[in-house]
Amino acid sequence: MPKPVLDFWFDFASVYSFLTSARIAPLAAEAGVEVRWRPFLLGPIFQSQGLSDSPFNLFPTKGRHMIRDVQRTAEEIGVAFRWPDQFPQSAVPASRIALVGLEEGWGEDFCRAVFRAEYSDNRLISDPAVLAELLTHLKLPVDATFAKAQSDDVKLRLREQTAEAQSRGFFGAPTFTTASGEMFWGNDRLEQALRW
Repeated sequence: MPKPVLDFWFDFASVYSFLTSARIAPLAAEAGVEVRWRPFLLGPIFQSQGLSDSPFNLFPTKGRHMIRDVQRTAEEIGVAFRWPDQFPQSAVPASRIALVGLEEGWGEDFCRAVFRAEYSDNRLISDPAVLAELLTHLKLPVDATFAKAQSDDVKLRLREQTAEAQSRGFFGAPTFTTASGEMFWGNDRLEQALRW
């Protein structure tokens, strides 16, 4: 009998998605749930809602609290965390590579590496040299992967996934959806989504 599937919608610009990426695999395995990683871009969704920047930056008092919240959570789950010097960062190049990797079977490892580079090591994930280094570390062909990520097909898939997220009413990341369309928002709803 096939396992139930939970879609994990994430944006590399989402620090709460970073926390989820570090803990979703063992929790899903324990729950007997298959997870599909679904990159999308929050920027266009925020813009359609009249937001010109990340809520972390638009609401400084709340933003400071959320950074402290992430620090506490990272400590609790044993993940190194450092608030990046540049926030938010463009997630477009990494998201396109992630789509290639998720199709080829190495995407989850790449996604976790991107999140660590950004939120543990304070690296700029839109920098091609950083992405090339992550691919090299995973023993993947850099030039061929970059070429695939720049294909019209991959660019279209990222736009389509972002449009799907918007049509489903997403307003943040991570967001989890079930086959029946049930939606859960936020790293702190991961366990509830897996139980559902």
